Amino acid sequence: REAFEDISPIKGFSDDLQLELEFDPDDEDLCPKPKFTVAECRERDMTYASPVFVRARFLNKPTGEIKEQVVFMGDFPKMTEKGTFIINGTERVVVSQLVRSPGVIFEPGERYRLRNLSKHQLVKGTIHPYRGEWLEFDVEQKPGKDVTAGTRVARKRRLGVFTLLRALGYDEENFPGFLDRFVSYFDFLEGQWEKERHIAPTRDEALVEIYKRARPGEPPTLESARAYFENAFFESRRYDLSRVGRYKLNRKLGAELQKIKTIFNLTDDQLDMPTDDQPVLSKCEVLATISYMLHLVKQEPGYRLDDQDHFANRRIRSVGELIQNQVRIGLSRMERVVRERMTTQDAEAITPQTLINIRPVVAAIKEFFGTSQLSQFMDQVNPLSGLTHRRRLSALGPGGLSRERAGFEVRDVHFSHYGRMCPIETPEGPNIGLIGALSTFARVNEFGFIESPYRKVVNGRVTDEIVYMAADEEENYVVAQANTPLNADGTFKDERVLVRRSPQAASLEDLRKMLEAESFFGATTDIGFVPGAEVDYMDVSPKQIVSVATALIPFLEHDDANRALMGANMQRQAVPLLRAEAPYIGTGIEARAARDGADLLLALDDGTVTEVTGRGLVVQYDKLGKKRYNLAKFRRSNQDTCINQVIRVREGEKVKKGDLLVDGPSTDLGELALGKNLLVALMPWEGYNFEDAIILSERLVKDDVLTSIHIHEHEVDARDTKLGAEEISRDIPNLSDDILRDLDDRGIIRVGAEVGPGDVLVGKVTPKGETELTPEERLLRAIFGEKAREVRDTSLKVPHGESGKVIDVKVFSRENGDELPPGVNQLVRVYVAQKRKISVGDKLAGRHGNKGVISKILPVEDMPYLEDGTPVDIILNPLGVPSRMNVGQVLEAHLGYCARWGWVDPASNQSVGQAMRGTEVKTRPATPPARFIATPVFDGAHWDEAEAAGKHPTIQSILTNLNPDGVDGQRLIQPTGKAWLRNGRTGERYDNPITVGYMYILKLSHLVDDKIHARSTGPYSMITQQPLGGKAQFGGQRFGEMEVWALEAYGAAYCLQELLTIKSDDVLGRVRVYEAIVKGENIPEPGIPESFNVLMKEMQALCLDVEVISNEGKNIELTDMDEDVFRATQELGVDISRP
Repeated sequence: REAFEDISPIKGFSDDLQLELEFDPDDEDLCPKPKFTVAECRERDMTYASPVFVRARFLNKPTGEIKEQVVFMGDFPKMTEKGTFIINGTERVVVSQLVRSPGVIFEPGERYRLRNLSKHQLVKGTIHPYRGEWLEFDVEQKPGKDVTAGTRVARKRRLGVFTLLRALGYDEENFPGFLDRFVSYFDFLEGQWEKERHIAPTRDEALVEIYKRARPGEPPTLESARAYFENAFFESRRYDLSRVGRYKLNRKLGAELQKIKTIFNLTDDQLDMPTDDQPVLSKCEVLATISYMLHLVKQEPGYRLDDQDHFANRRIRSVGELIQNQVRIGLSRMERVVRERMTTQDAEAITPQTLINIRPVVAAIKEFFGTSQLSQFMDQVNPLSGLTHRRRLSALGPGGLSRERAGFEVRDVHFSHYGRMCPIETPEGPNIGLIGALSTFARVNEFGFIESPYRKVVNGRVTDEIVYMAADEEENYVVAQANTPLNADGTFKDERVLVRRSPQAASLEDLRKMLEAESFFGATTDIGFVPGAEVDYMDVSPKQIVSVATALIPFLEHDDANRALMGANMQRQAVPLLRAEAPYIGTGIEARAARDGADLLLALDDGTVTEVTGRGLVVQYDKLGKKRYNLAKFRRSNQDTCINQVIRVREGEKVKKGDLLVDGPSTDLGELALGKNLLVALMPWEGYNFEDAIILSERLVKDDVLTSIHIHEHEVDARDTKLGAEEISRDIPNLSDDILRDLDDRGIIRVGAEVGPGDVLVGKVTPKGETELTPEERLLRAIFGEKAREVRDTSLKVPHGESGKVIDVKVFSRENGDELPPGVNQLVRVYVAQKRKISVGDKLAGRHGNKGVISKILPVEDMPYLEDGTPVDIILNPLGVPSRMNVGQVLEAHLGYCARWGWVDPASNQSVGQAMRGTEVKTRPATPPARFIATPVFDGAHWDEAEAAGKHPTIQSILTNLNPDGVDGQRLIQPTGKAWLRNGRTGERYDNPITVGYMYILKLSHLVDDKIHARSTGPYSMITQQPLGGKAQFGGQRFGEMEVWALEAYGAAYCLQELLTIKSDDVLGRVRVYEAIVKGENIPEPGIPESFNVLMKEMQALCLDVEVISNEGKNIELTDMDEDVFRATQELGVDISRP
């Protein structure tokens, strides 16, 4: 809407004609509902969008005629309820962007910023608009010279600051004596004033001077100079501060303007004070910026520099704003077209419809969603990855930073991130620190600044009133930590409370002292103890620092930050397993994360479940009436994992508002459940867990504990080719009925068929090229009818290494009225699901960054076992803990064991912990259900801390009071958390007790089936005739320079010759060898490799006449590929010519 208001009205070149556009999003006529539902768009590869119309009024001033029409402006993609967009059938997320806030900012000059005394710049101020030219100011001091203040307009050459002031109208004519008073106040500028007093003394000359700098090469006239200056900074079409910029300018310069009024006794009228919603600069604000900068140099108390990386100076551009900017670009392109059409068309015949061309607008939006760096393919491995993707903050993208330019400072953790952006969750690699995640309780305010919640403290008593503050507001207060001990009435327990104060930004003097002392410290928060009465606010929760993914890590406070980062990132890669199982040790945020991120359904109100079927359920609500829910069954996600919903209520059951009706993938009774609780022993085992490798028990394979379902989509289209249309049919040349047994009469595979590598999914034939016919042949053909057209088999086959069951087939065809791309007549999609059991080479991880690859799967009887015969499920290497400092995993294992078997409360001798759900472990006769324990981040269970009243019991005390869990009532785990294990092969006890416990293990989406790869023959590169590389191209392994050295060192000449010729690019040789292998003959001699020919051609291209001479001194002609070779390859069915 704002974009339309900005551009309307569009005037013709001669002001006679104008076009007004009016848009109101609440008007049903202008913004109707989307044509298709989300599910239909997904199904049919459409974009979920609603059409947008505008009311266009065309005004012909000379005749006074007005024509009004409602004009269609194109389809605008619409956000789904989950905050995603559906573009061409795939789910995408538009990531919020962290950009520099518009406004004014004062930074230390290069001398302090680069810590280099040879630089002259002392301080630098810049006015950044939302869009438009920058205005930069700086103060320099060269050795032995006067201090000079300068300015750059539109990032061009520097000119004196007095020229700019005169251009703004502060010259002798309009403000007599003002500049003299200005210089006498800032006396260090006197030297510069003496030199520049007579340069461009009037306003007009100053304007021309600026124009010369900004537009060098154009003849400077006064008119063009004045127009340029006015348009560049004081005209809302070219220059826009936006509401944010206006807010920041008023905050920063409000006091300065009052000060200028008193120092130079000016009135409001003289100064032309800005209004609150003015989108452009006021002249006095430029003056105030210069004066603020000079006060900084003067080292006046109370003047402070800004920090570019502070969250008061960085804001978030969210989806709406990013799209609005795209629309604005599209509309400005459209405006140009409208103007041109106004001049070319007859004024009488013009209607709004004939003027408006919506193509630029539609193209701009399409371009943004299709190709922008910020519109990303949604990460859908599991519910958490989708949730964190939508909460992501990126500093990259158009108008942001680029990876190469971003320095260390931008990426670093800043104290103003506290409670706003997570210090832990960020990618490893080149984007570290540039991409972050919104903290748990943070929200974005109307200006795009991130706010964090605080509890208000009044006279030393903490109230329940919650106040959200942005980073610059928080600076003025004293804030206490969230887990400060409180009394029942809300007063602080301790006399002195640990608090933090935001640091005062540095002044130039501080920087100068630091430079001379050569000590540099960034601004860090000031932490100390104060009496309770001095506290202003208190944090809401210890979780507010971190993001959702990080808050799901129990015992985070015991993990090193680097490992916690990996833990947070790896939870996003956990594949949904066949049966989800909530963690024994959670952090209490699992249910909330599942509700916000997952595909689970909750009751909207109180009611009764009236009908439950395999495909859906019906709930009769008390107030809302009847509602039918359809389930997503085995739907493919963007990352090929499986989205499947399971009903969790019975027919006739009463439900309350917010109750769980349906579980989604990776959720267990409404809690996020990304992995499995497995019994872990921390011990070496015959060297198989060297370097983070993992040993598993075969039970996990047999019982499908770590099995996941993956769904692959295969598609094929039948197009019109030059030689005729392709056809999808069952009638395929050279294929036996046995191969085609699962195809139906259309040639498409039936649902439920088991398929393996190379099996036909959809039969398709393409016409072969025929030679041009002579007129006589054409005549004969016309009389006697056509002979059978030659076709070749281009069927869709299952790729190498894939197999599974066909679960769904979708057919789209032009005849049925489906929208298809041009030239495509039919499109078939086949969905193949495969069940992947855990196997050697898969990657597993815990939640603490403890990741590893499975090296061996042992039979259950070989696994080490507890005294009562329970074998452990998984063996991890104990050396993975000390050097990595993620001790959280050990505490999790201890507490997990306690949660699994329960403990006795020593005071009441009662079994503690409310049971929630049992899991079976086969060897124990009676299994009590496990308890679920939450240990919140930074506020969780401790090992041996003195038990505070009302706090959880410590892990040590729980271990001391474990339930007797052996068959004979014996305790298996000692109070140290270790147990005596026996060797599964010999039955002997190990020498030392071993840490055993339950740990939550995730299966990550780096699966060995997607990586393993082998090739015998396959495609070759066109020029070098060498095999291609990589699994995607079905390529081979490169035998590179170093590998050649290795074989040379061994003197393996024949192996080497084979590798460099017939196994690679000796075109004739490799065909003959294939033939020899097929016929069982001896392998022939290698010939000349193609790379030799390439080298020859390169040398000939350099105008060198190169000849090949044999031993006998004869010239050898290098022939191109022989016809008979081609024929031989054709017979063998190997196509070696095509890449």
